[in-house]
Amino acid sequence: MTSRLIAAGLLWVLAGVCQIASAADIPAAGCTGGTVYLTLDTGNMASAELIADILKRHRIKASFFLANEKTPAGNFALDDDWAGYWRERVAEGHAFGSHTYDHVYFKGVASDGRFIVRPQFGVLGGQTVQWDSRAVCTELERVGTRFRELTGRSLEPLWRAPGGKAPAQVIRAAQGCGWAHVDWAPAGFLGDELPSDRFPNASLLKQSLATIRDGDILMAHLGIWSRAQAYAPTLDPLIAGLKARGICFATLRDHPAYRR
Repeated sequence: MTSRLIAAGLLWVLAGVCQIASAADIPAAGCTGGTVYLTLDTGNMASAELIADILKRHRIKASFFLANEKTPAGNFALDDDWAGYWRERVAEGHAFGSHTYDHVYFKGVASDGRFIVRPQFGVLGGQTVQWDSRAVCTELERVGTRFRELTGRSLEPLWRAPGGKAPAQVIRAAQGCGWAHVDWAPAGFLGDELPSDRFPNASLLKQSLATIRDGDILMAHLGIWSRAQAYAPTLDPLIAGLKARGICFATLRDHPAYRR
């Protein structure tokens, strides 16, 4: 009797595993459509919890680029208030990179070779100043130091400039201290920064599903100030639609250009 009960229990467990494995969050055809890489910049964090729920429901991993940006609650994305959020994402197996601590825009290169920068936050917020290569490296590592304080986890050696762009000299300076810059594919710009009256979620979704291809790096935010209609709910049908095409999701740890 005991052996039959054990066997029955094993069958019940296996049935549950099979049910999970055949759920809608796994493409039935495997990765026949290739692999894409969803990346998420901090933004204002207003949709952070919703996006985390969507990722968990679809059981996919993303790559987060972190800056200490202000949130609607008046705190900042790397404050202690957000420690639990980041620890949960670490436990889920996501990847993490630097987005500069003070969300620094790189405006150009001065005649003496120094970089013209404009931090959005911090003590220099709103000011245009000049940095050398060492200052760029320090700014990127500030995120890594703070992330270790919050989670005990190190960042991947990856970064993304706010706006996605920086002069080639800045890119090289960051490479010199071990940071590789990550852009996104043209089709991977999901449009969450665009005004929602002219670019409603439905049209952005349609465009993304029609144009995203194998190998594309996708980019959205955990919340954005510049859009009235929140984009985040669109990630749900976007992920489902791409999976229906046999497309799988991976972190940048598995991207050919950034694999360690």
